[in-house]
Amino acid sequence: MALPTDILISYGYLLLFIWVFVEQCGLPVPAMPVILAAGALSAEHRLSFALALGVCLSATLAADSSWFLIGRRYGHLVLRLLCKLSLEPTTCVRRTQDSFGRRREVTLMTAKFIPGLALLAPPVAGGNGMTYARFVLFDGMGAAMWLATILTVGRLFGDLIKRDPSLLGWTGRFGGLLLILAVLSFLAGRLIRRRMVLKKLAASRLEPEELKRLLDAGQPIYIVDLRHPLELLPDPFTLPGALHLSPDALAARHLEIPRDRDIVLYCTCPSEATAAKTAMTLHRLGIERVRPLRGGFDEWKRLGFPLDPIPPAFPAASVVPAVS
Repeated sequence: MALPTDILISYGYLLLFIWVFVEQCGLPVPAMPVILAAGALSAEHRLSFALALGVCLSATLAADSSWFLIGRRYGHLVLRLLCKLSLEPTTCVRRTQDSFGRRREVTLMTAKFIPGLALLAPPVAGGNGMTYARFVLFDGMGAAMWLATILTVGRLFGDLIKRDPSLLGWTGRFGGLLLILAVLSFLAGRLIRRRMVLKKLAASRLEPEELKRLLDAGQPIYIVDLRHPLELLPDPFTLPGALHLSPDALAARHLEIPRDRDIVLYCTCPSEATAAKTAMTLHRLGIERVRPLRGGFDEWKRLGFPLDPIPPAFPAASVVPAVS
């Protein structure tokens, strides 16, 4: 397999743009080796450092702008889709929303340096009312710093090659293999982690129909809504009698959780991931009767089961009395 260096010599800036654009759209095609190769070639004046930076930045902004506009239109639904591409589906959406809620501009400027945050930051920005001009400004600044860093590292490596040309022969023999192994490792890690999460979920989750029967029968159920406050804006409703708490707040208040009834957790994450992770945390704190709700809020709503409205001035950690 030819190295990115050899490919870039043949196809130049067009390949650089396409490769970076595809990776920034979320496909598991690592762009870093190509950007590093472009930096190395700039040391030999086969590519222009400034032009390579401009091409990579244009590709990044094109992909990020697409996700920004999609996030503005489809909100948390697109986040659920993108979360399936993440290595950490249990935390990716909440981590991005928490970070964005505290410091929007700083989050956009640092997102490219944080695995899992780079892909989710643009749709979160679009779904939470940031203007497009402001998004492009701060996202562009962050992307430019990230790309310039990688290109600079590649240029330093190119300088080493100029001093010792034998390094180029070594990378030619092994660089292609390392690129293939990196992609395969990425995919294998994602599949293994997803399988482990799903296996734990299958043993404990509660069907919405069963929860509805328990509520109709007057059974005491302790229901907790784990959704992020930003997710309540388009859907200002909770399940009947549910508490709205973050996973951290729930764990901190675990002594208040009754031990004589089922504890039902729900969210809007793929495969009830946040609910499952929180359930495992509560198990470690000695609370055994914890069950994630299959399908979460979206499935309960789809089935047409009753919901309680949330007042417009509903604070992030307000509490609605639990069903007893």
